[in-house]
Amino acid sequence: MNSTIVTAIFTYFCNVKQELQLSDWLPTTNKEVKIRGWEYLDVILFSGDAYVDHPTFGPAVIGRMLESMGLRVAIVPQPSVTDNLQDFTKLGEPRLFFGVTGGCMDPMISNYNANKKRRDKDAYTPNGDIGFRPDYATSVYSKILKEKWPNTPILLGGIEASLRRVTHYDYWSDKLMPSILETSKADMLVYGMGEQPLREVVRLLQKGVPFSSITTIKQTAVLLNADAKVPKNANWEDVEIASHKVCLNDKKKYASNFKVIEQESNKLKARRIFQKVGDKLLMINPPYPTMTEAEIDASFDLPYTRLPHPKYNKRGPIPAFEMIKTSINIHRGCFGGCSFCTISAHQGKFIASRSKESILREVDKVANMPDFKGYLSDIGGPSANMYQMKGKVQSICDKCVAPSCISPVICSNLDTSHKPLTELYQAVDSHPKVKKSFIGSGIRHDMLVPEFNKNADPKELDDYTEEVMTKHVSGRLKVAPEHTSDPVLKLMRKPSFTYFHKFKERFDKINIKKGLKLQLIPYFISNHPACEVEDMANLAAETKDMGFQLEQVQGFTPTPMTVATVIYYSGYHPYTLKKVNTPKTRKEKDEQHRFFFWYKDENKAWIKKTLNKVGRQDLLKVLLPEKTEKWRKNKPKGDAKDTFNDAVPFNRRKPKDAVRFKGKKKRKTKKRR
Repeated sequence: MNSTIVTAIFTYFCNVKQELQLSDWLPTTNKEVKIRGWEYLDVILFSGDAYVDHPTFGPAVIGRMLESMGLRVAIVPQPSVTDNLQDFTKLGEPRLFFGVTGGCMDPMISNYNANKKRRDKDAYTPNGDIGFRPDYATSVYSKILKEKWPNTPILLGGIEASLRRVTHYDYWSDKLMPSILETSKADMLVYGMGEQPLREVVRLLQKGVPFSSITTIKQTAVLLNADAKVPKNANWEDVEIASHKVCLNDKKKYASNFKVIEQESNKLKARRIFQKVGDKLLMINPPYPTMTEAEIDASFDLPYTRLPHPKYNKRGPIPAFEMIKTSINIHRGCFGGCSFCTISAHQGKFIASRSKESILREVDKVANMPDFKGYLSDIGGPSANMYQMKGKVQSICDKCVAPSCISPVICSNLDTSHKPLTELYQAVDSHPKVKKSFIGSGIRHDMLVPEFNKNADPKELDDYTEEVMTKHVSGRLKVAPEHTSDPVLKLMRKPSFTYFHKFKERFDKINIKKGLKLQLIPYFISNHPACEVEDMANLAAETKDMGFQLEQVQGFTPTPMTVATVIYYSGYHPYTLKKVNTPKTRKEKDEQHRFFFWYKDENKAWIKKTLNKVGRQDLLKVLLPEKTEKWRKNKPKGDAKDTFNDAVPFNRRKPKDAVRFKGKKKRKTKKRR
């Protein structure tokens, strides 16, 4: 490891050492348990991540929350599964239960890329080292604990458990898998953000209720034996989806399940879901209401050290921590409902926002840490600009079943005012030790376009955009239009690419007005369901025409609990049950992805051959013109005296004339107007 990094880490912990003791972290060993003077533990948490005591890391949040209830909690981070398994017995048996999570990411995403190749770095492990997290970690840990401690309840939580709580497609094994409760042999699953259901679980256990009798808590799931009586709840309606066995034999039935699962997961008054799994019955209870401001403040105000456990001092920095150690999370949830995204499946579509006071308290804590240099890396959330946004009339939201509040259009009942967020940024920047706060989270650029966000005050949108561009970006503003094809975007639940053109116009205008030199960096996805080779060629041509040489791109990775993954496996859209074509072979995926890099010499002959074969010489002329063109990367357009003028591509069309290139093939779309 770089000696400069080692020195910095050593100096940092030497400075912090004066204020923090080992007992300031949750214990991870018997020695640390004894330091606290404890004779027993109430709950032991097992995690696939290294232990970072920070509100961005789920195991720390749950551990601190349980601690605040007076429980004695320990955590075993990244237990070894390749030795004598002593990590699973070293702390003994907890009084209440074991809690198990695979970590802050699904372990298969942590371990493998979109091509199923093993990654060479694990962001949640010291030094980025690999090999400390097994595949399907939640199930692996749980089965070991059940063998070692057969009479102790095991409760699953975290992203892996949430996304795999029902029959799901596993891309890495290319199989349809049953609920993780079946594969893990655990006793209960908490899906989504776990504070609310866990508080109720603990409350009942403290009253002496047997764990096996706790089956009607919201936002939990259990597997009932064939002879078990289904618990009654007069306040809930029930719905049964196709069994796991039926799903194995009928892809259309499997697809139809997802509409029910997604809608019930995002309703404020949801039904209880049942599914037969072999000779057992999976019961998924409705979710809790969205956390109130006071509830989410209480979670973030817990006494985190905000640091990795000292046991990692000599092993190197934890990349995921380095990325967020000076960031501030201001809300949970996302109402975008993108077809390829798992956020709403885990955090829900309704926004739980922290109070300004709680956020500023955390800013002050970060600003007074020994190594703070004056820069906050992010003031954001799942989507940066959804803070304090909610329905204007709650009764309308109570009845809503739409998976997205902004697709295909922005709901007229959604308050999309950016004023509270602009004021929050200004309050953060007024802290005497903050030199600059950045917005590192993704910004929904479509919500900043008045033509799309028709109910918003255009001045508020411009004020927010200008605030971000002038004070919270370091050279580059990253946004995610994802694609240029309207049919693909519709399936993605993303707006027309027209609105990206509109946003870029406003971006360029502010850039020139303020004398900035910011670059706009768009993210795009290849291989998404409904995407064809011609769509990718169109994407390459249209973005080139706008002056972009793409770099922030990725191939679609099927993850459990998304519309796009259901389509990928089944071939059917879960809401319409109509067939949707999806690139699945390695050849198809590689061919689509190559269009991102039209400018590389090794791709030019292939592009020429491919476009000639499908009769798209119109696109070929744009991507690979016969005459050498003076093409340069996109920067804002200015007048003759403007320093950015030289950066405007030679063949740049005005935005209003930008073309969705038409050809002879199937899909015909209109000119951009």
